[in-house]
Amino acid sequence: MKTFFTKDFKKAYAKRISHRRNLVARFEERYDLFVEDQRNPILEDHALSGKLEGFRAFSITGDTRAVYFIHDNIAYFVDIGTHNQVYGK
Repeated sequence: MKTFFTKDFKKAYAKRISHRRNLVARFEERYDLFVEDQRNPILEDHALSGKLEGFRAFSITGDTRAVYFIHDNIAYFVDIGTHNQVYGK
């Protein structure tokens, strides 16, 4: 699957993830799994609801999520961070 990282995703990644090597490595691992097989059960991929209806997310760690949507067979990554950061709760 083709992917695209939005400006907002890049900003969130730089602020929340890039300075933590363990999270960088885990994101890269999960991203590779996603590109290979979006339905891999390790990803715990799920549809979102509420204000994020139409988006999906997968787990990077127990509390870290990558949020994306798919359009024309391209996955657009829009946010990454802890559960509270990306879901705003």
